[in-house]
Amino acid sequence: MRELLRSWWREPRPANPPRRGWRDWALVALLAAAGSLEGLVRSDLPSPTVVPVLIGVGLTPVLLWRRTRPLLMTVVAFPACALGEVLVHGDLRMNTLAFLLFLVFSLSRWGSGREAAFGAAIVAAKITWSAAVGYVGPGDALAGAGVISAALAVGAALRWRARARQREFEQVKLLERERLARDLHDTVAHHVSAMAVRAQAGLAMMETQPSAAADALRIIEAEASRALAEMRTMVRALRHDEPAERLPTPRIADLQRLAGHADHGPAVEVELVGDLDGLPASVAATIYRLAQESVTNARRHAQDATRITVRVVADENMVHLRVSDDGGGPTARVSGRGGFGLIGMRERAHLLGGSVDAGPDRDHGWTVTAALPRAAA
Repeated sequence: MRELLRSWWREPRPANPPRRGWRDWALVALLAAAGSLEGLVRSDLPSPTVVPVLIGVGLTPVLLWRRTRPLLMTVVAFPACALGEVLVHGDLRMNTLAFLLFLVFSLSRWGSGREAAFGAAIVAAKITWSAAVGYVGPGDALAGAGVISAALAVGAALRWRARARQREFEQVKLLERERLARDLHDTVAHHVSAMAVRAQAGLAMMETQPSAAADALRIIEAEASRALAEMRTMVRALRHDEPAERLPTPRIADLQRLAGHADHGPAVEVELVGDLDGLPASVAATIYRLAQESVTNARRHAQDATRITVRVVADENMVHLRVSDDGGGPTARVSGRGGFGLIGMRERAHLLGGSVDAGPDRDHGWTVTAALPRAAA
């Protein structure tokens, strides 16, 4: 239960809430008209009648910012209702004020975890205060608390449902990218096979027909250009439409670029031990990527960390990587969206015949260890 509450407290706002549109303006206009009409036709409103009518009509614009500023609009609306009750010495009894449930709903649907908690506390405090001073009866207060809880629950349910649907969409996109990558792989394989056949033919006819060998080289060049273009497309498809990197393949020596002090976050210390010069390019690049991802995660998630240590040790058969930080106690560590994540790290190491492990230390911090064979599998 504690972990659930902590997770909700840290919940960020949902990304890309719907923009304010004509429907929102129409809703505000309709509610304002309904509030004005209620003030004209009802004779049982508390005196002075202008107070509940002004509050019922004047608060309708808060709905325009209910998705982008739900907590601020709650802070404005419910204390205003409390002030109105003080002025009329009782319940406002404006049926139009039921639209404030939209604000309560928006707290759990569009607000962050902290905003929802603070907003719910403000609403609960207002209901408790009204019951304590006698403006509403205990039964009405309990009924209001139940309605408020239901609105919060509906908002939270729709929030999780939207997230689940988004995950389904992402899974469908991922499967489609995988299918595209398979198709492109077959195309690239065809281009490479054609290059191999043309190269063999060119070598066979080099001495007797030099012009045919030159033609083979031109065909090989064209096939290589097409294959390179297909490979870049495949990389973009697999990396969520990110452009393919055109930088040189990282090497072990590039780990020194991770060292030093960042503008914000802990310092990074890099230590290289053993013979690291003769490593295959795939192993060196994987060690660098694993270290880079681990350092990035430590900078983002290590609480109160002052130092991150990257240590690479190579022997005759294996290359070992250890990335650790001195952050707070053991906590769940989640990889950021920008990198491959722990699953991607393990998959990359597995493809080379190695392994990756990650977890909290006994006393403090988080450690990622990896082991790769010098000769990549």
